[in-house]
Parts: sequence; structure tokens; C-alpha cells
Amino acid sequence: MGPAVELEIGDRTVRLSNPDRVYFPARGETKLDLARYYLAVSDGIVRALRDRPCMLHRYPTGVTGEKVHQKRLPRGAPDWVPTVRVHFPRYNRHADELCVAHPADVVWAVQMSTVEFHPWNSRRANVERPDEWRVDLDPMPDATYADVRRVAHVAHAVLDELGATGFPKTSGGKGMHVYVRIAPEHGFPDVRRAAHAFAREVGRRCDLVDLTWWRKDRDPASIFVDFNQNARDHTIAAAYSVRGVSEGVVSTPIRWDEIDDAEPGDFTIATVPARFAELGDLHAGIDDAVFSIDELLDWADRDGAGIPAAPDVQDLDE
Repeated sequence: MGPAVELEIGDRTVRLSNPDRVYFPARGETKLDLARYYLAVSDGIVRALRDRPCMLHRYPTGVTGEKVHQKRLPRGAPDWVPTVRVHFPRYNRHADELCVAHPADVVWAVQMSTVEFHPWNSRRANVERPDEWRVDLDPMPDATYADVRRVAHVAHAVLDELGATGFPKTSGGKGMHVYVRIAPEHGFPDVRRAAHAFAREVGRRCDLVDLTWWRKDRDPASIFVDFNQNARDHTIAAAYSVRGVSEGVVSTPIRWDEIDDAEPGDFTIATVPARFAELGDLHAGIDDAVFSIDELLDWADRDGAGIPAAPDVQDLDE
């Protein structure tokens, strides 16, 4: 491996060891290429992560090697890397998680072999009150991306009727995510209940949706509108997060009018920087479009549909 390099990021310096280590074998991009990618989209990735507890998906030898899920901030962090302490009642333990405030925080995480960033939908000011409602369109094995697109259009129509502004993005996999900024007035159970009410309404309008609780019991050609992503400590890849696949696919904000043409594989660390330079961050207005979930909670009461308890979170890592 080549010698370490130092990256000057604003008023901070991040030392990047093993910069030539290949992380993404499809095109040969390296650890340094990954750091440069995150710098190219720094406004977007910092906006997506700012002040949120963040789970790190680390790949010490590149994305074809071991994957480490890390809640706790890795050891050796500079004193300027911010954290937030999160309590896990099930274990009566806590973890100090990365809480990004600056592009250097992201690149330092890359130095620690982080590829994927998975933030909470709440912020450090009140970790127990989410300010982001997440619509996760999760295709079952026999569903196509065309099916995902069809459900996305139905979800968009329901959001419009509610007066909610949805900000879509590719998942970096086979699905799609839509984020809605909400007032941090409710706890996780109510946000999840509101998300379930929304999913039920989308399901009423689209026969592709299957909300059966157990994955094994769902129609294999259906789309699950995964309301569980709004449960406490459940996270999904942030906007602009690279995914841990050989092609370096990126979870990328798109416009609603792009849904029918954009392919998830179009967006990689090789292509997204130019797109970002041209379009800027398509999620830039999300903090100005705050929605109240009260109507959705009324829908939940109207439906009287109970939902199972949220699944257990993953075990704490050390």
C-alpha cells in the first residue's frame, strides 16, 4: 500500500492510511477515491447526517471482505469528532455514536474503513423524538424495479393529498426511500404507527403492496412498505451514502420526475459527483418542509389496526 496522505478539510486535517487499498473492485476505486467522493458531495452527506446518531458499516479490507456494524465511535478519534450518547434499555447500556457536524467527520470515518453511513431519524437535541419519517419501499425477491416505481407514484399521490413534501432517493439496492421532515413532537411508537397508517393507505390503492408481518408469508412479487424503519434504532443508508458493493453504488436523491427513467445502478461514486456539481443537493430544502403527522395518527385511530411490537435492535457491538 502507498504511504499515508493528509487531506486538508476546512480547518481540519485527516490522515488517510492505505489510500491505495482497492475498496470497489468493479472499477478499482480505492480508499482515497472513497474519501474524495464524500468530499465532492460533502454538503449533501453532512446535511443527511447532521446531528444524528450514526451506525457505521465498516469494511477494513474493502467491500468484498469482512463487514463490521459499529455503533460505538471507533477508538482513536480526534477530539473534534462529535458524538451523542444513546441508551439501550434492553441491555441497560449506552453507546457514544458518531454525530456528524463537519465534512472532516465523514472523512475520518472513511479513514476508519467506513463505507456506509446509517443515521437515526432523530437528532442529538432530543434523540427520543424523530424529526424524519421514512418511507422504505422494499421489494420482495420476485418484484421488479418497475413495481417499485409504480408503488412510489402511489405513495407520492398520498403524500400530496396529505400536504406532505416527500424527498425520494434510490436505496442503493433494489428499493427506494422517501423522506419527510416532521416536527419532533412524537416518540418512535407514534411515528411508526403513523408510518403504518400511511402504508395501509398506499396498500389500499395499489395491489402490489403486501404488509404481511412475516417476510416468509408475503407474496414474493410484492412490495413491502416498511414502516418498521421508523422504530427506535432502526436505520437505513443515508442520502449520498455509498453501499458496500463492488460497483460502489450510491443511495442518491432523485426528483419525482426522474423515477420512471433513473436506474439505481446509474448512481455510483464515479457518476454522482458530476451530478451533484450540476444539480446540487436535491434534498437541500427538506428542513423547510416540516409536516405534522397528526392526520396520520387520526388515520391509525380510524383504522384501529394494531401492529406488532417493533423488532429487537441488533446486539450492541463493542
